[in-house]
Amino acid sequence: MIERRALQLAVALACLIPIVTGLSGVLRGATMFHLAVVPRDLDSHYRYLSGIFLMLGLAFASTVPAIERAGARFQLLGLMVISGGIARALSWAMVGAPGNGHRLGLVMELIVVPLLMLWQARVARRAVGGNTAT
Repeated sequence: MIERRALQLAVALACLIPIVTGLSGVLRGATMFHLAVVPRDLDSHYRYLSGIFLMLGLAFASTVPAIERAGARFQLLGLMVISGGIARALSWAMVGAPGNGHRLGLVMELIVVPLLMLWQARVARRAVGGNTAT
């Protein structure tokens, strides 16, 4: 029970990142990059991706109440995040190092989320086995 609550808290806190940054991207668009001119297509695409990022955070938040039973959804969402992290790593390799915020994103995408996925699977296994003492 304690482990389940700790996981719920960790996921609730972690999903605030895509919710807040996604909403900011939807509202502010590509102007947040302080470009002299923001091409309309860039702004449109950035807001679109920010909307997806916002919903990804909300989808993760929806797993919190019954996290031990949300394995399939949690794993799918996690794989979506990891695929984005792989794409971000490709950008780093091809174009160069991003700013600190995007480096933090990479850590979340390729380290934190996979660890949360493993933790969620462990909590789910324990819930099925009836071992909720931890």
